[in-house]
Amino acid sequence: MMSKTEIALKERIKELTCLYEVSSIIVNADVGAMTETLRAIAISLKKGFQFPESTEIIIETPLQIYKTSNKDLKNYITATINVFNNPKGKIIASLTNNEATFLKEEQPLLDNVTLKLGNLLERIEIQQNERSLKRQMERADRLGILGEITAGIAHELNTPLANILGFAELLKDNLDSDTTASEDVDKIISNAIFSREIVKKLMFFACEMPQEMQEVNIVPSIKNAIALLDASFKKNGVKYIVKIEDETLLLKADTIQLTQIIFNLIINAIYFSPKGGLVTIEAQQTINCIILKVMDEGPGLTDTAMEKVFQPFFTTKPTGDGSGLGLSVVHGIVASHNGSITVENNENKGATFTVKLPKS
Repeated sequence: MMSKTEIALKERIKELTCLYEVSSIIVNADVGAMTETLRAIAISLKKGFQFPESTEIIIETPLQIYKTSNKDLKNYITATINVFNNPKGKIIASLTNNEATFLKEEQPLLDNVTLKLGNLLERIEIQQNERSLKRQMERADRLGILGEITAGIAHELNTPLANILGFAELLKDNLDSDTTASEDVDKIISNAIFSREIVKKLMFFACEMPQEMQEVNIVPSIKNAIALLDASFKKNGVKYIVKIEDETLLLKADTIQLTQIIFNLIINAIYFSPKGGLVTIEAQQTINCIILKVMDEGPGLTDTAMEKVFQPFFTTKPTGDGSGLGLSVVHGIVASHNGSITVENNENKGATFTVKLPKS
C-alpha cells in the first residue's frame, strides 16, 4: 500500500504530465480542426485528475464547445478562459461520483490549462485578423486597378455615344412622316441615353466627375432622399425608420455626390427587403467624422458577395434588374471624399452598410 507521500507524488506527476500533453496539443493545434484539439485537451485533462473515470470535462470557447459527457453537473470546479484579458469561455471539471472530492491542487491545474488555451485562442484571433487585413488590402488593390480601367473605358465611350445621340436626334427631325422609322430612332435615342448614364456611373466610380466640395448638412439630404423614395417604399411594401442624432451634421462634401451615396444605399436596401420589412437609416457624428448607416432585413450577403459587393458590374440581382454599378459608384465617391464604407451581415437578418466621411 502506497504512503500519502507516494500518493501525492503520483498525483503531481499526473498533473505535470497533463500540462505537458496540453502544451504539445496546443503547439501543434490545427485551427481547422478545433473539435479534435478540444477533445484531445479534455481527454488529457481527465487523466490529470485524481479520479479520471469519474471526471467529466466541458470546454466552452467562442469557436466551439466540447463535452466529454452530457450528464448534469453537481460537484464541479471551473476556470475562465481569457482572450486578450477578456473572458471568452471556460473549462468545467465535474465529478460524477458524489463521494469523490477534488484535490486542492486540481484547481490550479485547471487554471493553467485555461491559460494555455487562452493563448491558443489569441493566436487564432491574430491569424484571422491578419487574413482579414490581407483580404481588405487585396480588394483595395483590385478596386484601384478597376478604377483606372473603368476611367479609360468611360472616356473612350463618351465621344461615340454623344455622336450616336446627336445624329439620331438629327435623323428623327427628318422622319416626321415615317412613324415606324421615327419609333425606331426613338429606341436608338433611348438606349443611347441609358448607355450615357452607365458611362456617367462608371466615371463616378472612377472618381472622374468634377467635385464641388463645400460644407454640407447631411440631414436635409437624408430627408430629401427619403421623401423622393417614399413611393418606392410604398410600392415594395417596405417600412422605414430614421434615427438622426442631431439636426445639424456638418461635413465637407460634394452635395450631388453625397445625395448619390444616400440614394444608392437606400434603394439597395428597399430592393432586398421583403414585404413588411424595415429599412433603418441612422446618422450620427464623432469628433472627426459623420457616420451613416443603412440597414435592411433582406437575406444578407454570402461570403462571395461580401468580397465582391463593391466591384463594378457585380450584382446579385437578376439579369435586367441592375447594372452592378450602384455600390461601386458609392465606393468610388466615398473613397474620393477620403472616407470608408463597409458592409456586414446583421445578427438576425439583413445587412448593414456603414459609411464614414471626414468632417473636413
